[in-house]
Amino acid sequence: MTQRTRTPPALPRRLGPVLYEIARTGGMNVPARIYASAEMMTSMADDDSIRQISEVAMLPGIVRAALVLPDAHPGYGFPIGGVAAMDPQNGGVVSPGGVGYDINCGVRLLRTNLAAAEVRPCLRRLVDALFAAIPCGVGSRGAIPSLSPADLDRVLEEGAAWGVGCGHGSAEDLPSIESNGRIDGADPSSVSKRAKERGAPQLGTLGSGNHFLELDKVEEIFDGETARQFGIFEGQLVIQIHTGSRGLGYQVCDDSLREFRGADRKYHLPLPDPQLSSVPWDSDEGRKYRGAMAAAANFAFTNRQILASLAVETVTRTLGISPRILGAGTVWDVAHNIVKLETHEVEGRPRRLAVHRKGATRAFPPGHPELPEKYRITGQPVLIPGDMGRASWVLAGTETAMKETFGSCCHGAGRRLSRSAAIRSARGRDIIGELLAEGIEIAAQGRRTVVEEMPEAYKDVSEVVDVVVKGGLARRVARLKPMGVVKG
Repeated sequence: MTQRTRTPPALPRRLGPVLYEIARTGGMNVPARIYASAEMMTSMADDDSIRQISEVAMLPGIVRAALVLPDAHPGYGFPIGGVAAMDPQNGGVVSPGGVGYDINCGVRLLRTNLAAAEVRPCLRRLVDALFAAIPCGVGSRGAIPSLSPADLDRVLEEGAAWGVGCGHGSAEDLPSIESNGRIDGADPSSVSKRAKERGAPQLGTLGSGNHFLELDKVEEIFDGETARQFGIFEGQLVIQIHTGSRGLGYQVCDDSLREFRGADRKYHLPLPDPQLSSVPWDSDEGRKYRGAMAAAANFAFTNRQILASLAVETVTRTLGISPRILGAGTVWDVAHNIVKLETHEVEGRPRRLAVHRKGATRAFPPGHPELPEKYRITGQPVLIPGDMGRASWVLAGTETAMKETFGSCCHGAGRRLSRSAAIRSARGRDIIGELLAEGIEIAAQGRRTVVEEMPEAYKDVSEVVDVVVKGGLARRVARLKPMGVVKG
């Protein structure tokens, strides 16, 4: 690898109440900008996120700035919570580390007609029924057990529409999914045999770790008009699903990193870190990765489409009500780990850029042509899940995000403790009992998962949201409170 000599990043200077900048130094092609509170900045300085984003700023073809959002923590190459836009017409690269292993890990939010208080008396029964119906945990097998190779290729090409065609949900869901639930350019032939073998039995599974299905109460509304447009009201029962492309996406990333070895020498790319392995956007390797990445993203959209359908069926059956009475509908489904070609204004002119979002979510403003008509007035719903003990948020995208962060916002709370540190911190505690005392019912494959995902393992999502609101990247619409949680 052609690797630059690693030097400590420069100290950030404060540009605003929640915005810091590391000026261009050494091999940096652009500055690095960090959205954070003063307390978060101290934490990031200790956890390697600042070094990582400074090295992302060295990648060829990067424009304007490398960005870190307030939920950031170290990841593979890019920090999780990182955003970078490359110009394919001016030497821009594509980097698997800027997307991550769980391609199109994302969140879907379903609204209902029910008040949360209506389901409280049967909450335990409902959580148990969802846990039984939703395949979850490491190695779980999906709700579509007989997926043929031809059907899998159709999933990889068609995305969520494939699920609709098989009776999972309706066509009305599709406009409420980012990119209508299908990323263009998917190439199933670029997905390895091993990736397909891993993915075929996992379609319709939740997975493990930080993936979840939640029953939430809309605890507070901050913008009544926007909430009405989103179909959200105070006291409402909503359903949140967080999962991605499972083993298929992981294998696509792993395969691509292996294939990119030596590409820095082939294309004369001065990369600062082996984990930032990259190739030119339009190279043979770049086209293959993009085709496989889009296919994995479509798998994830389909996965959430199927899980949403299973959740709706389970709730109606368990409560003994009709689908019409439940009135479930998709508010929004958004990708977190992805790279997409988008048009953004840079230096006064529109440019087609490859926007890498790793642990970051799209936050397009009112009037953006890629939004469905119903959200052209409000801006895009921005879904920010927190931890299973505190809160999650629904925000709306802004013009400031479009101008400053390539239409991007944070994607969650962000880990504060590693999984091993969480386990050490929880010794002698009954995390499930503590959550139950707060009125939160949990169903999980084992105690270890609950401990690893305990609330203290994460930053307080409300503090993270406070930073993005102060930075103008999104507007508060509603705060959600967890009631029932299903974990792998």
